[in-house]
Amino acid sequence: MVDDPVFDAEDDDASYDDQNRFGRRLKRYARVNAGVGGFVARAAGARLFGGSSSDIEREAADLARVLGTLKGPLMKVAQMIATVPDVVPPEYAAELAQLQSDAPPMGWAFTKRRMRSELGAGWRARFAEFDHEPSAAASLGQVHKALHLDGTVLACKLQYPDMESAVEADLKQLNMVFALHRSMQSAVDTREMAEEIAERVREELDYVREAWHMRLYGEIFRNKDSIRVPTLYQDLSTPRLLTMSWLSGNKLLDYKKHSQEVRNLLTERLFHAWWYPFAHYGVIHGDPHLGNYSAFEEGGEVGGLNLFDYGCIRIFTPRFVKGVVDLYHGLEKDDRDQIVHAYECWGFSNLSDELIDALNLWARFIYGPMLDDRVRSVADGVSPAEYGRKQAFKVHQEFRRLGPITVPREFVFMDRAAIGLGGVFLHLGAELNFYRLFNEQIEDFSEERVSIARRSLPAAPQQFDPSFGPAAA
Repeated sequence: MVDDPVFDAEDDDASYDDQNRFGRRLKRYARVNAGVGGFVARAAGARLFGGSSSDIEREAADLARVLGTLKGPLMKVAQMIATVPDVVPPEYAAELAQLQSDAPPMGWAFTKRRMRSELGAGWRARFAEFDHEPSAAASLGQVHKALHLDGTVLACKLQYPDMESAVEADLKQLNMVFALHRSMQSAVDTREMAEEIAERVREELDYVREAWHMRLYGEIFRNKDSIRVPTLYQDLSTPRLLTMSWLSGNKLLDYKKHSQEVRNLLTERLFHAWWYPFAHYGVIHGDPHLGNYSAFEEGGEVGGLNLFDYGCIRIFTPRFVKGVVDLYHGLEKDDRDQIVHAYECWGFSNLSDELIDALNLWARFIYGPMLDDRVRSVADGVSPAEYGRKQAFKVHQEFRRLGPITVPREFVFMDRAAIGLGGVFLHLGAELNFYRLFNEQIEDFSEERVSIARRSLPAAPQQFDPSFGPAAA
């Protein structure tokens, strides 16, 4: 049973009133404030009296300990900021990257009340079977395996109650950590980046939007047999419950000791699953980690990938996509004017020659494997956990010398996704021609083509769709 005011099993949605909801919110604020506030006070005090590198390392361990006991949305946000250069010190990032977002599951009695709250008193009759134990439990909700009345295997993603309050409490307190870092040593103005992270986390609570994202990816990969996207069951879904087809598969790490050919095949599929939506539609999966994919087999052979979790999706303008492609070509040809124009498309401004050189350090690292026309690993001799950290440190040093740099919001998830993707490739030990794979995705690229392709996709929901949920059955 989850031991946290956010997940108090006695305060089910169907039974608590506004006063109880307010009380839960106060409990969460108090608990998070005590943990994070205490950390900030200790860290600020150490800085006041002159801290050493060992003090920073102790702070990092302290922060990880505090967040690890709080669970909830804080865990998801902590893992996000761990992959973005200079949102927090590198020592903090290394500790936060090791945190696990898994949370203890809700017990069956609580799950029943939550399902009744979402689908009504007769919810159990809507399923032939419904597993009591969740197949997965994470920071914002848990997944149960079920059986549709027609025999289809289903996955029911059920959000924990009152998560909006938990998210707002946690984001407010994490801003204190950002502010501490900015005031002490940051070379980057992290306010835009913090806002971007907050907006994406809030969107993860919006299951109507996530359902749209799922349909979006289903349409994008409609004719790709090697990429599978779940099918939404709208009549069994609500704004806090998503019911979809169950995609059977194996964890990617189960193939870590398979042949190079198998590991390369999985990496090719993953590369395509990430870069194809971006290069053709301006859509990225902002959370590419091992848990969001599985491999399906056909006839005992790996057939392709299952894609899970559509809460953290970022949609960019065609102009931004052009900036990403232009930056690649600018680096490839060493065309300074094209590189500068690309950074401007990304949202950077006041670009001095020194700042361009600093940004190029990072860009050449991210694009490096795709600029090298040969079979290779993403990064030789680097562990997945350390991927990108050395380069981020070099860029940080340059930014410190040049003064505070405002990084545009768009950078956050492009950067995070690229680091996450590279880490997965390293886990698999892939050796491929990434230059060839990338150029296949951007062949005949144009900003106009992305605009036209976007118009063919389902429109985004502007507000809650009254047809979404059991009433539509």
